[in-house]
Amino acid sequence: MRRVAGCLAAISAGLPAYAAEPVDEAYVRSLAAPGKTVLVMEYYDGQGKVSERKGYASASGFKAVSPTDFRVDTSLTVRLYGIEPCQGDMVNRKENFAGSCDDYARQGLATLLQSPRVIYCRAFVSETGAKTQDATCYGYYNFPGSLDTVDMFEEQLVSLGSHRIAKRSDGTFARTDLKEAEDIGRRGYGMWADPRIAGQ
Repeated sequence: MRRVAGCLAAISAGLPAYAAEPVDEAYVRSLAAPGKTVLVMEYYDGQGKVSERKGYASASGFKAVSPTDFRVDTSLTVRLYGIEPCQGDMVNRKENFAGSCDDYARQGLATLLQSPRVIYCRAFVSETGAKTQDATCYGYYNFPGSLDTVDMFEEQLVSLGSHRIAKRSDGTFARTDLKEAEDIGRRGYGMWADPRIAGQ
């Protein structure tokens, strides 16, 4: 489910600097370090060039602190751009889940954060220095002999139905690049297993 166009369109809606270059998967893989989860933040200027890069490493990984946010350290929290949980409560009998949309979405993000070797995030340069920074992020997952992939977090979460595309105040989608992923989720996965959610 990796689409170069997704990354390029992702931010053209509101954060054009994210639409810099397609993700270089070989580069993302090269960031891996034994025994650590590596996180790299890249900040893009108005011309789509990397203006700054920051790196972090953790022996215990990074933890979800909300349905869309995960903590990097005491001074930085990353917020996945353009996605949100549903509102209120939901039921998914297949997954034996009944509870709040927020809890379900947070579990989805926590699951994605369990095993990436690398988390690679792109943000607009204006996010630099903010305590909570909007970004679009990718995870590199490697299980020898079974999985070696670089996947966009937002795309995965939306296609699994733990999140949906957020809407702007004018009712338009914040992330048109995720429309195909949401169409997959709407086939009955995650939140979409609850018919009440479709009416929101």
